[in-house]
Amino acid sequence: MPPTQPIRLTPNEARVLGALVEKEVTTPEYYPLSLNALINACNQRSNREPVMDLDEEAVRQALHGLEDDGLAGRARSSDGRVTKYEHWLGEAFNFSRAETALVCVLLLRGPQTPGELRGRTERMHRFEEITDVLAGLQKLMEREPSLAVMMPRQPGTKESRYAHLLSGPVEAAPPTAQPAFAPAYTPAFSGDPADQDGRIAQLEATVAQLKQELEALRKRFDDLFA
Repeated sequence: MPPTQPIRLTPNEARVLGALVEKEVTTPEYYPLSLNALINACNQRSNREPVMDLDEEAVRQALHGLEDDGLAGRARSSDGRVTKYEHWLGEAFNFSRAETALVCVLLLRGPQTPGELRGRTERMHRFEEITDVLAGLQKLMEREPSLAVMMPRQPGTKESRYAHLLSGPVEAAPPTAQPAFAPAYTPAFSGDPADQDGRIAQLEATVAQLKQELEALRKRFDDLFA
């Protein structure tokens, strides 16, 4: 049964949980993970933002915290001499594969755009369209309590970023200072049909995202005055 109170994971707990979820899907032959394998997964130099350097004690403490929240702990079916660890995210929230993939990548890499999420979740779940990513994010935002949030769009960016709320409210990063009178950069069009197709696909994805965000805003507005 999903937790009725908001969960507040520490950065270490979020990294450990994300690593367990990722490895269950991407390397099932090695899952559940030994403590050493879990430490290595947490400290990967690729697909991690920020890169961390957790030691054994830090990972053990994170596991204790996750176990208290009913999110991870010692593998219940492990019968070997080496203690192994697993996550219980499915039991806690009954996620779909799409939701699991999105939460996992958000835990491991922080706030991201729908386009980034689509590319980075491919090994865990294939989203055919950007609209599928947005639909999954919308389901996470509609949970009670909410598990994701759309962050304010930063000046000069085309897409909004989304963040998980398993570590509490998320503050938007301060906008990057822009030099005065800096001209906007517009990529040159090479005339190649493939280039044109790519730009059209990008525009279509942007329009689809804007429609999804508008629908979400309309729903929130209606809920306020219902």
